Amino acid sequence: MARMGITIMEVTADIAVGTMPVAGNTQPYGLLHGGASAVLAESLGSLAAMAHAAPDGIAVGIDLSITHMRSARTGVVTGTATPLHRGRTIAVYAITIENQEGQIVSHARLTCAIRPAGAT
Repeated sequence: MARMGITIMEVTADIAVGTMPVAGNTQPYGLLHGGASAVLAESLGSLAAMAHAAPDGIAVGIDLSITHMRSARTGVVTGTATPLHRGRTIAVYAITIENQEGQIVSHARLTCAIRPAGAT
């Protein structure tokens, strides 16, 4: 997360919010790289799932799906993860990434397996 410039603003089982600069995270056309958006989405969803699993469990990502709807060339994007399902063995989070104007750049869905602490 440090390499991508991600800053975590809030983490609970109900919400995880973080920001990431576009600069330094672009593809050859100068647009925000889709992989960078995926890193932000999976990071936020995983942190929220880990908060859900704690203190007796851990969360490991098992599926990530992301759709890119708008490009970003400058500024900062903000990601927000909210739960779609929080169960005993599976947690699913929706992650919306927005530009500084509040427009959706990408939308992702992350599924995490909830495992006992110490298991991998």
